[in-house]
Amino acid sequence: QVQLVESGGGLVQAGGSLRLSCAASGNIFAIGVMTWYRQVPGKQREQVASVTRGGRTNYADSVKGRFTISRDNAKSTMYLQMNSLKPEDTAVYLCNADISAGSFISSNYWGQGTQVTVSS
Repeated sequence: QVQLVESGGGLVQAGGSLRLSCAASGNIFAIGVMTWYRQVPGKQREQVASVTRGGRTNYADSVKGRFTISRDNAKSTMYLQMNSLKPEDTAVYLCNADISAGSFISSNYWGQGTQVTVSS
C-alpha cells in the first residue's frame, strides 16, 4: 500500500519561510511527476508546483521566484521551500504523485495535506 505523508506546515508571519516535505512509502517501483497543490475552503484547488523525476520544474505564476520545488529520488521525497510568504499563501498544501507500486502500472496518489497559515 502506497502512502504520501506531508509535513512541515505551520504558522508563520508574512515574509517568513517554511519547508514542506512529502514522503512516499510502500511497495514503490517508480515515482513519476510529483506535484504540490493547495486548497482554500470555498476555492478551487490550485496547482502550486511540479517536478519530474529528472528534475524539470514548473510553477504557478503566484509563487514564481518565492517557492522552490525539489525531490530526492533515493528517499522518495519531495520538498517545497517557501520564502517571502504572504497571507494569501495560507492554505492546506497537498502532495500528489504518479506512482508505480509493485508493477509498471502507474496510479495517482494524494497525501492528507498540511496546513500553512501566514499571518499579516
